Amino acid sequence: MAEDGGVAGDESEIALSKQELREVTGFAAACADVVLEVFETDRPEDARPREAIGAAWDFARGGERGKPLRDTAWAALKAAKSADTAAAREAARAAMAAAGAAYLHPLAKATQVKHILGAAAHAARAAELAAGGEPGTGAEHIARAVCRATPVVVDVLRRFPAAPDGGGRVGELTRLLDADLRSLTFTE
Repeated sequence: MAEDGGVAGDESEIALSKQELREVTGFAAACADVVLEVFETDRPEDARPREAIGAAWDFARGGERGKPLRDTAWAALKAAKSADTAAAREAARAAMAAAGAAYLHPLAKATQVKHILGAAAHAARAAELAAGGEPGTGAEHIARAVCRATPVVVDVLRRFPAAPDGGGRVGELTRLLDADLRSLTFTE
């Protein structure tokens, strides 16, 4: 463990502080929040995605990572499988990814980028599907996600390799967001 509570180690590991994990998780929760209604319109009695996003916010605001956070992520994934529409399934996956963002591993692997950007990409896809498959809607959601990203989120992202190939449309949206965030410059 690093002095600040993060994890550090050999060259294949990336130093991450708990506060950085909180920022990444807050970003993911904010991205998932905007499409929660898509799921709740489809399954109004199912609170699992809302609970996952709530757990992500709790961690982002100072709570601890633990079994309840992980359990809400798994529950949101199960909710996705029970949804009636593709848009609702993607919205529930966004909630799952928001809770899962707290478990970003300090490994220098492109697949870890999904922990940072997965909630935003699934949310963008949910919005696209809810709009009848309109790709412009997904691009608009990606642009809003770029605006939500803090300098800390972008700094953490840049420590990892670029988003991996594959993953269908969600993968495309992930790579689009990844490229847009890596190109940002922040002024002080």
